[in-house]
Amino acid sequence: MTVDLSSLRIVNGTVLTMTADSQPIGDGIVCADGGLISYAGPADAAPEPSGERTIDASDCVVLPGLVNAHTHLAMTLFRGYADDMALQTWLEDWIWPAEMRLTPDDVYWGSLLGTCEMLRAGVTCFNDMYHMPEQTVRAAIDGGIRACPSGVLLGFLPNAQELFEEAIAFVGELRREAHPRVHPMLAPHAIYTCPDELLVKVGEAAANLEVPIHIHLSETASEVQDSYDDRGQSPVEHLNSLGLLDLPVLAVHCVHLSKNDIAILAEKQTGIAHCPSSNMKLASGFAPVTALLAAGAVVGLGTDGCASNNNLDLLEEVHLAALLEKGYSGNPTALPAPLALTMATRLSARALGLSDVIGTLEPGKHADIIIVDMTGVHLQPPRDPVSHLVYAARSADVITTIVGGEVVMDDGEILTVDEAEIITRATECADHLLLG
Repeated sequence: MTVDLSSLRIVNGTVLTMTADSQPIGDGIVCADGGLISYAGPADAAPEPSGERTIDASDCVVLPGLVNAHTHLAMTLFRGYADDMALQTWLEDWIWPAEMRLTPDDVYWGSLLGTCEMLRAGVTCFNDMYHMPEQTVRAAIDGGIRACPSGVLLGFLPNAQELFEEAIAFVGELRREAHPRVHPMLAPHAIYTCPDELLVKVGEAAANLEVPIHIHLSETASEVQDSYDDRGQSPVEHLNSLGLLDLPVLAVHCVHLSKNDIAILAEKQTGIAHCPSSNMKLASGFAPVTALLAAGAVVGLGTDGCASNNNLDLLEEVHLAALLEKGYSGNPTALPAPLALTMATRLSARALGLSDVIGTLEPGKHADIIIVDMTGVHLQPPRDPVSHLVYAARSADVITTIVGGEVVMDDGEILTVDEAEIITRATECADHLLLG
């Protein structure tokens, strides 16, 4: 059971609001009421206590919950399966055949396993593309995390039209229910798996339903070359020509981009999910993050799924993103620590269209907050907290996770679900899928 902290006060910590141009607040206080942040700033300017439950964050950093801009959550069941191979082989010969055996229980328990992993890593919101998304929603609600769910649309399947209609119904139902932690999307897998007719229909439906689109885009060199061969356009140019980039879109990977692609993505303010671990593991390449950011594009961070990462540790993605950009560019000043951390908070929220909801500690936003213990030997001596979070911290340093004003992990203990049962059930599901 969660601890209801709809009225709370976090004291004695170093507060990172993650707002533009903000600086660490050494003796900071964060207050929330009714699940929303009411104050985040220095202690000497904070409102007087009024009966709130108080959390002592001494020797800790308090910051917005991390936002995982792209994953396939139930693929926790495929962790350690089909490693070390090229993307198309991995998808066509291993992952897609295994996914044909998925049951609703598989998706539910795999998603719950991933929810626990993310909450432990300080992730309070995730953007998901997967089969049977109603089970992902069920797991997210049970686990107490914020979710942007969508069912994956694959145009080559014989029931593609049926899946499209189910996706529309799914989004419509969630819009009517208006759960405060569930923000649905529509998710055509990619331009190479969805014909133009389907992509156009998705765009029309997204506009009517007023939800974003979630799609893989320009992930590999072969995808881009095939698009030039077939259409005379890059994947970005083609999606733009169909009118989809005039809508809110979260584009995943965006590794192989021309200067014109970058200009289009920046002009359209398309959200981008940079997934450094997955890009490296699948040898997809190095996304031009510095060029995208310099052009004014909106670049967040995602883990991708556990079959191509193999974890849901967004702090690790922050660390890798900062180092990769330096190594790839040959510029040690590329993607400095504050910007890397911003990508996992404010920019990921903006990429998902949730800037007004999460991503910073500001009055009126939902109280998605994490507390990171900075007393570990690997974080000594205490200096710049942002530098330590990016270059030295580990997900295990997260001790408290709060979503919508409710404590869902307290002092390292998940309060919403039984982790031991989840591990047992998820293992059974994985065995049935992969071992027969």
